[in-house]
Amino acid sequence: MAKSAGKALATFNMDRANNSAKLAEAKQKIDQALQTPEAQALPSAWLTKGEVYRTIIEGDMAKRMINPKTPLSGDNDALIAFEAFKKAFELTTKKYEKSDAIKAIIDLQGYLINIGVEKFQTEAYEKSFLSLQGAVQAHDLLKANQQPSALDEQKQYSDITYFTGKAASLANRHKDALAYYNLLYVAGMDSAFVYEGIYSTKMQLGDEAGANITLQEGRKKYPEDASMLFAEINTYLKAGKLAELTDRLKQAIKQEPTNVGLYVTLGNVYDNLYQAQLKEKDNAGATQNFDEAKKYYSQAIATDSKSVDAIYSIGALYYNKAAYKTQEMNAMPEDYSSAGLKKLEAAKNEVMALFDEALPYFQKAESLSPNDINTLIALNEIYARKEDETLSAVFKKRLETVKGGGKNEASYFKK
Repeated sequence: MAKSAGKALATFNMDRANNSAKLAEAKQKIDQALQTPEAQALPSAWLTKGEVYRTIIEGDMAKRMINPKTPLSGDNDALIAFEAFKKAFELTTKKYEKSDAIKAIIDLQGYLINIGVEKFQTEAYEKSFLSLQGAVQAHDLLKANQQPSALDEQKQYSDITYFTGKAASLANRHKDALAYYNLLYVAGMDSAFVYEGIYSTKMQLGDEAGANITLQEGRKKYPEDASMLFAEINTYLKAGKLAELTDRLKQAIKQEPTNVGLYVTLGNVYDNLYQAQLKEKDNAGATQNFDEAKKYYSQAIATDSKSVDAIYSIGALYYNKAAYKTQEMNAMPEDYSSAGLKKLEAAKNEVMALFDEALPYFQKAESLSPNDINTLIALNEIYARKEDETLSAVFKKRLETVKGGGKNEASYFKK
């Protein structure tokens, strides 16, 4: 059957215009033949399969020279052909068969790269990985046999090897990804992207200690690289190392001054430091960090006036301060003297003033995002404290709608 497939392919090659059915016949017969252990042991059968699929992919690529949008006959006939020739090379002891396999692999390598890149661009990461992996394996085989490779230039080799690892990572093949990133690292062809890739895959594989070592090495080698900086920021965030984060985030803001999320994140860091210092009764430090938090939230709004996160966060900053002052007020000793009542009234006024500071921000946040539960809770609570029964009821109802799985069709405080 394998021989019959070879004959059908030969007939097709004699007159391609009129014998297209012979190529389909060759494909059907060689696929069927190689389902048997007998054919699987024959290098000639694998060579035939490689030739059949190489013929198919070459025909497809020729059509693409005329119309780049021409679909491929198969999903990746170049990869099937490469694997067949590779298998033939491994099985045969005949020099001419080894030579035929190597020559075919030289022809196929470019197709493997092109199809791998195409599949990466369409987010078919598993298929992209397999095709690019084939291209790198072809390179290794060609170099071992003193043959030219499409990846002979160092930049081309490092780029394709990196994207092979990246495709593996995006396909959740983290061990494969790490292997390809390490190829570049060991060969001294690293870059900040390689360090970031090794770091992220080690984190995915649960090797947090190894990931952090890689991160420190990468940050030292590429101190200005944004990807390494953001990886470090995420690590500190995860570990809750707030004090160490501020300098990193300020550096990130310098590198990406229009990135609203960085301002909000830095505001959150100062917000958390403020709350920690309140608990420690460090009033001076708390005040300083409160002001820093507000400053960076405000810068976020200046960068994007519709940043709901930033707008809500300033409201929450005042709201939480009011809640803390309320706790202090409730802890005041009972004192019904004139001085004691005056002190209590002053505390109440301070709390309400803070709620009043928070209110416009929550109103603005609601106008932009009318179904945010936290915003609705805050508005309901503030109006209840202000003894505005009407608006408190309005926001209680709107809150219940969202909690019940529904949506408020429009904001109450229209934009």
